[in-house]
Amino acid sequence: MSTDGLAAAQQKMQDAGVAQTAIDVFSHYYGQLEEGVTGTIPEDTIEPYLDPPKLEDVKIDVAEAKKVFDKLAIINLNGGLGTSMGLDKAKSLLPVREGKSFLDLIVEQVLAARRGTGSRLPLIFMNSFRTREDTLEVLSKYPDLPVGDLPLDFLQNKEPKLRVDDLTPVQWEADPDLEWCPPGHGDIYTALQTSGLLQQLLDAGFKYASVSNSDNLGTVPSPVIAAWFAATGAPYAAELCRRTPADRKGGHLAVRKSDGRLILRDTAQTPAEEMDFFTDEHRHPFFHTNNLWWDLEQLDAILKERKGVMGLPLIRNEKTVDPSDKSSTPVYQIESAMGAAIEVFDGATAIVVGRDRFLPVKATSDLLLVRSDLYELDERRALVKQVEQVPDVSLASGPYKLIGDFEERFGQGVPSLKQAKRLDIQGDWTFGADVAVVGEAVLGGEGGEVPEGAKVGAAG
Repeated sequence: MSTDGLAAAQQKMQDAGVAQTAIDVFSHYYGQLEEGVTGTIPEDTIEPYLDPPKLEDVKIDVAEAKKVFDKLAIINLNGGLGTSMGLDKAKSLLPVREGKSFLDLIVEQVLAARRGTGSRLPLIFMNSFRTREDTLEVLSKYPDLPVGDLPLDFLQNKEPKLRVDDLTPVQWEADPDLEWCPPGHGDIYTALQTSGLLQQLLDAGFKYASVSNSDNLGTVPSPVIAAWFAATGAPYAAELCRRTPADRKGGHLAVRKSDGRLILRDTAQTPAEEMDFFTDEHRHPFFHTNNLWWDLEQLDAILKERKGVMGLPLIRNEKTVDPSDKSSTPVYQIESAMGAAIEVFDGATAIVVGRDRFLPVKATSDLLLVRSDLYELDERRALVKQVEQVPDVSLASGPYKLIGDFEERFGQGVPSLKQAKRLDIQGDWTFGADVAVVGEAVLGGEGGEVPEGAKVGAAG
């Protein structure tokens, strides 16, 4: 039955014009799915990764940093729709500050870095089939952005969602687009190769790449990290941050006992009964930011050696074909994580960076923080923290989870959080202009209106 399922999926991908290498990668994972592979990494198979290099200890030669920066390309993952926030377009199109979106600010960061260093610094986005059109429309506002003949984007591959009951490609006549999904950001390696972009970068004299998510405005182009990475001679490096109790769900690196290699372990790869190990920020003190650095020549060699199949650990994602309809057909989405490639490379490494390089927006509570006066944009167009400690913010799911509802309740602007320690909104509250949160503020489940100019909370 599943042999028929694989053949049907392969044919569907061929008919849609998906590259053969991407079909081969899908077929590799399909075999694992059929065998019941879950991709779990038990605690007794790993050792904690306790002493990575730290950015604060790095000393660089300015002239050498300039040479490296001239060979660096910036790659941004931009395939996400932000469906968990109720979006049907790229999350990077959300306004963040001064009416500018994530996309606008990322472009401005790169253009500012070019002005400051005189480097070429191409900026290239990996889009999905759902984000490409809108993204390219925004980028067309920046005529100085393209570098030589390099494209502004390349396209993530797509694959069929598979029925849980028989592993055949799901059919959904109500919206055939929902029959497809991207293969997770681990597809970036295949997509770089099949699009021809990796070869274009090499031909244009680029040796290194810095890679991050488009919802993270912290990854300002860094000559210091670039110079450190080049000096290591490593093929691959990951940026880590020190864990706090708020980061217990973030993936972490570990050392695999069987071969001594660094590996990435995410929540989905941890046995349920061992989550107490995973969430222990003392046992696993650093989390993985998904900010990566590659030596493009060594990446190219690995891809050629493996015929485009990196063999990253399978992530079996269980969903329904229509994510908004939990009664629709249960499906598997076959995925892999970009950061899992650390185990593929001999000599891969990592570096601990400051929290300023990790400012992701995964929920509306994160958006509230980056829109607030906790941050200011500097001349690099970087978000710079204005307080020592960012307050904890919790928003009631019903009134605030979806971006439309969130915008409606903060239509006069988000409150000042500079004097806040905690904001816990438990009910449906609408905010007037110029509201300030002071100390710890809890707004109860009864809901209501916070009037213009109000101060909420109490010092403590």
